[in-house]
Amino acid sequence: MQLSVIPKKVTHLLPTDIIFQTEYWAKVKARLGWQPWAYDIEDRESGKDMLVLVKPLNDGMCAAYIPQGPEFGPSRENYGPYLESLSESIADQMTSDVAFIRYDLPWESPYTDILDQNPAHEVPEERIREIRMNFGTRHWNFRKTPVDMTVADSYVIDIHDTEDRMLSRMKSKTRYNIKLAARKGVKVVTASTQALPVFHRLHLETAKRKGFLVREYPYFETLFASQKEKADPCEIKLMLAVHGKEVLAGAIVAITKKTAYFLYGASAMTKRNYMASYALHWETIRYAKALNCKTYDMGAVSPACFPDHPFFGLYRFKTGFGGRVVHRAGSWDYPIDADAYATFRNWEEINRSGCGNGPFYKGSSNGCMKRA
Repeated sequence: MQLSVIPKKVTHLLPTDIIFQTEYWAKVKARLGWQPWAYDIEDRESGKDMLVLVKPLNDGMCAAYIPQGPEFGPSRENYGPYLESLSESIADQMTSDVAFIRYDLPWESPYTDILDQNPAHEVPEERIREIRMNFGTRHWNFRKTPVDMTVADSYVIDIHDTEDRMLSRMKSKTRYNIKLAARKGVKVVTASTQALPVFHRLHLETAKRKGFLVREYPYFETLFASQKEKADPCEIKLMLAVHGKEVLAGAIVAITKKTAYFLYGASAMTKRNYMASYALHWETIRYAKALNCKTYDMGAVSPACFPDHPFFGLYRFKTGFGGRVVHRAGSWDYPIDADAYATFRNWEEINRSGCGNGPFYKGSSNGCMKRA
């Protein structure tokens, strides 16, 4: 399999509903110290392209990251050979500072059928998954990452139906809690960025309580500031569930042409019996539907009903809204500099429970790729 990539301007990225592959996201990450690049795949007429983000790590090392991309892929049995050829072409565009390429694949997991038919069956261990990904490749070079960069398993709701039909698909407890929040007087509003400090305080409280990754305030500021440049036809909205003057829950939501993404959420410990989080998601669904979105991606859940999984609580809450679990192939590395990659991988394995706070997310941009 022979693939080639052709450099182009980031402003020429093709329209997509995957927010992490848009010009908007390139501007967000550029403000945070990443270097964005864009490539056509195969040729300029193929209708396939991708955003590549280059990040300086430690000791002069860089990594190339493709967030939720490429959007279009081959059949499941050809994932490995396709990505191997793509990686070799990308590597030709890079300097020797880039130690590895990391893909965060939006493609369907090869284990989807197993999980859907037998939800009690867990995904095979890392070693088995690597054998399957590398089957058919020439160099058997792909490594499964310790954790997935975005979301391997997410909960997606179809919102093109009428509100009555959407409510009918929900679990009875979810419908009850939505109505209870309304009876308690919970309102959901679209807030301005002036309310962002309030959301961030709730975010810190929630992260501490549930052990989630903490985002600093400038990160959230960047999400909204990049939107002001009107780089892409997508909106970033701050939704707040309030009772009187008290904010009980909040969400940062990204809206593209057909999809609304629940990016970040937060909730207070006070008035938990007011069911503000239920109202928040229901009103966000209604808001997205009014903008002609077809799906609402609620983000991370456990792959199935696995009580020991760290995202089981999210699974139990989100599955009440009557959607489906979407299983993706997850994050994979293609090492270029074996020694430098081994050094980074050793660090990541040691810190795998919290690698989102590590050097992959820190540093400033430098010239790690050749200019077109």
